[in-house]
This record gives sequence, structure tokens and C-alpha cells, in this order.
Amino acid sequence: MGSLEARILVAVAFLLFVGLLFVYSASFPLAQRLYGDPFAFLIRQLLGAGLGLLSLLIFWRVDYHLWQRIDDLLLLGAFLASVLTLLPGVSQGQRWLQLGPLSFQPTEFGKLALVLYVASSLVRRGERIGSFKEGVFPYLAVFGAFGVVFALQPDFGMFVLYGALLTFLLYAGGVPWRLLFGTALAVLPVGGLMLLAAPYRLGRLLAFFNPVAYRETYGYQVYQSLMAIGAGGVWGRGLGASRAKLFYLPAAHNDFAFAVVAEETGFVGALILIGLLACLVVLGFRAAARAPDRLGALYALGSSFILGFQTLLNLGVVVGVVPVTGLTLPFVSYGGSSLAVTLALTGLLLGVARQTQPESGLSPIREVAG
Repeated sequence: MGSLEARILVAVAFLLFVGLLFVYSASFPLAQRLYGDPFAFLIRQLLGAGLGLLSLLIFWRVDYHLWQRIDDLLLLGAFLASVLTLLPGVSQGQRWLQLGPLSFQPTEFGKLALVLYVASSLVRRGERIGSFKEGVFPYLAVFGAFGVVFALQPDFGMFVLYGALLTFLLYAGGVPWRLLFGTALAVLPVGGLMLLAAPYRLGRLLAFFNPVAYRETYGYQVYQSLMAIGAGGVWGRGLGASRAKLFYLPAAHNDFAFAVVAEETGFVGALILIGLLACLVVLGFRAAARAPDRLGALYALGSSFILGFQTLLNLGVVVGVVPVTGLTLPFVSYGGSSLAVTLALTGLLLGVARQTQPESGLSPIREVAG
């Protein structure tokens, strides 16, 4: 096993352990109240971890060039499954599909499918991506299709994440920045309309600018989150000793899991967790830099970007510097679909790292970016 693979695996192992530990810690009061079983949410998270570890193994051990053959089918499948969430009687909360006792969020799997499709198609198109017709329009159509789903669900956080991922990969893949900049300016009003279309989104935006003034309404979660983080101090209250999770902080086991981590382990524990996440992202970019070809570099870049950008958005929400988006913290927040896809993305990183070449003066990233 190469040293890069080993380092990625070590980071993933620690993050998975920490995540499961804090899913239980943050969720057991709610699980006890709702189900009479303090382990209810942990058991579901373990199912997501099992599926994710299987996906990690597949993406790690299978030659990543195989995904180039089926990337469009995977994206189509993720899109059709996302559309099904809009049908009454099939979906749960317009974002999840119910399969017996289990539920999954198709737009989470769409993140992985989007990385595979965009990276593969950019390689296939080659020099043609320098034009709007070949380098922007097909991907704008894909984003528009998913954007309609996000607007109807509604899920503004995924809209932002998909848009950022697509822009990043197109730029890294060699699409001229002037085309991307012009397209972004054209799409920006759509995001603004989505933001203002629902009263609660406007309320969240107002609460973002003044959380104290809205601490009893739209800013309640952020205010309670900041209180929990502050209460943790340097060393924290101790594992399991969070008070915010005792029904003061909504979604304490989900979007705001980091607040529980900071309250129980303090500044030191929060910093260690952030360091582990940052380490995994850095290792992912290193795998991209050492990838043997353009396809591997783009796969690693896309996977690393999702992990890093989603982490920044979630942490920004928890500490009140970004409006509430509803996105989870990779590895740490409760959500079987999110954890499974996060592990699959790290498996893709491992698949690229398995074929990495020694450091050289020529980086595939620079070749891709032009």
C-alpha cells in the first residue's frame, strides 16, 4: 500500500470513528424521546457506514477508468431518483425516498455522479471545451435540470453546492474563465430568486446579519449553536455532557453536530476535528497532483472540493458567518446517505491514489487547468 493511500485511510478511519461517536452523543436524548431507544440514530448511521465502506472498497479497488464508461448512466439514475422525491406517496419530506425501513437522499448520490460525469465528459471533449457550446452549455443544462428539482424540494444548500462544484471542475478542466464568469453572472439572479422565494430563507438571511435580534425566531438555531460553542471553552464540558443537545439546539445531531463537538471537547477538540478534515482534503489534492492522467486528476479534484467546500459551508453556518444552508458536516453529521456518499468519494480518492506517480516537476492539475 502506497504511503498516500495509507495516510488517506488513517484520516478516514479517525473521522469515521469520531463521527459515529458524536452522532450517538448528539442524538441519544432525541432518540430516547422519539423511539425509546438511545441507540436508534446510531444504528441507522451504522447502516449508512456499512454501505459507505462497501462503496469505498469498490471505488478504491476498481480501476477508476471504468467509471468513464457509465458516468452518464449514473448521473441519469441520480436525476430520475431525485425527481421521484417530488411524487407524493413515494418520498419522505420531498428529499428522501423510502425503501422499507430505510430512506436515502438521491441528491446526495448526485454529488458523486456529477463528479464522475463532468470529469469524464471534459476528458472526452478535449480541446472543444474552449467554446460555450461544448464547454459550458451541456453542463449548464444538467445544472438547470437539477436546479428545478432543488427549487421544488426545496433545497437551496444543494443548489449552491452543485453550482460551486460544477464551476470548480469546469475551471480545473480547462474551460476559459471568461465563459464561466459570464455564465455565473447570468445564473446568479436565479439563485437570488430561490433565496427570496421562500419566506423562511429571507428570514434566515436577516438572522444571519443580526442573529441576536432574531434569536427567538429565524436565528434561534445559530444563537443556540454559538452559546454551545462558547460554553465549551478550551477543553469542553466532557464527552456526553453537552446541554445544547437536550432540546435547546434543533438538529444537534445533524446540521449543527459541530456545535456539540465544540461544547463537549472544547476549542482543542474542535481544532483537532477541523485538522483531520483539512488533512483529508489536502491529501486529496495531493492525489490529484500526482494522478497519472487528466481523468484521475479531475476525479480527485472534484472529490476533494466537495469534502472541503461542504465542510466550510457547514462550519460557517454553525459559527454564524454563513446563512443556514441545511448541509451536513462530512463524517460527523447524522445522515446515512451523506455518510455513504462521503465514504464513496474518499474511495474514489483512494482509487486515484492507488495509481499515483512519484512527485515530478509536471503536475496533471496544471495540465488540466491549462
